[in-house]
Amino acid sequence: MKNKKRKTGYLILAILLCLMIVWLCTITGAASVSVEDANRILLNKLFHLNVSLEEISQRNITIIWNIRFPRIILGFIAGAALAVSGAGYQGIFKNPMADPFVLGVSSGAALGAAIGIVCHFTFRIGVFNSTMLLAFVGSFAALILVYSISRVGRKAPVATLLLSGVAINSTLSALMSFLMMMNKQSMDQIIFWTMGTLNGKGWNQIKAVLPWVIIGLTVMLLSSRELDIMLTGEDTATQLGVNIEFVKRKILFASSLLTASVISVTGIIGFVGLVVPHVVRLFTGPKHRKLLPVSLIFGGAFMVICDTLSRSLTTSEIPVGIITSICGGPFFLYLLRKSKKGGGVA
Repeated sequence: MKNKKRKTGYLILAILLCLMIVWLCTITGAASVSVEDANRILLNKLFHLNVSLEEISQRNITIIWNIRFPRIILGFIAGAALAVSGAGYQGIFKNPMADPFVLGVSSGAALGAAIGIVCHFTFRIGVFNSTMLLAFVGSFAALILVYSISRVGRKAPVATLLLSGVAINSTLSALMSFLMMMNKQSMDQIIFWTMGTLNGKGWNQIKAVLPWVIIGLTVMLLSSRELDIMLTGEDTATQLGVNIEFVKRKILFASSLLTASVISVTGIIGFVGLVVPHVVRLFTGPKHRKLLPVSLIFGGAFMVICDTLSRSLTTSEIPVGIITSICGGPFFLYLLRKSKKGGGVA
């Protein structure tokens, strides 16, 4: 009973902390909007309370409700998805250096987006524009290609998957570079996309991403028990009735769905899927029943904070992918140094 009460208390505390971060980031920004006005707008729009907005300018209402708040919600969704995806990849590969982009998903998305930008496609399907669609398709095309190359009979060995992922990543990155060199007028736009940004994103992008993220997160969270059993080793997991290859395919699909849906909208945002699971693992341990949900919350909060920094540090916005890389790069070097000393990596 005490453990259940303690877990419930921690969960409530984490939710309250996330709500506090979302609120603080909503009232923070380059454009000056008073705390009182921001609170009144949120109470009126979010909770539909009878709070008058007559004295608040339409500009401030637009800034809070149509620019900052949906951007923060999308940032939380993106961070949560990438963190859970990274935890899933690290669990499957049993490799602390694995992240959501290790199998070429990011390179496939970048190449797809580059093709859309260079060809000036303007078609839409629902809330997806051409660049988002091509990035999404490119992500899954890269994953299918890596998995097909790696298969030996009905199995896909982990080492072969990783090596194939590295090869496909390099090949697709080279193709994108060639495309940029042949279309220099579109180079700046492609480079900006690959840096990752939430600038200009709103409710439409949330509608585009949310259904896929919910599917991916549901599959991942329901698979936490199987991932925990696989920590004991594939032979032991097989003896305990776990279908190893089916679990691999399921986790790869769910993780890639999370990653592809997010980066098709935001561009490539690195290091979230690598760093967040490691930090969370320091507190929760390796068990995925705790690791995945806590990574979801921590990853979302981390992304929201990074995005707030990206739009608040200077007058000209910094792509959020740069901020996450600045935070993640030193931690990655720490992991390399620790493994080099033979201390092992969490």
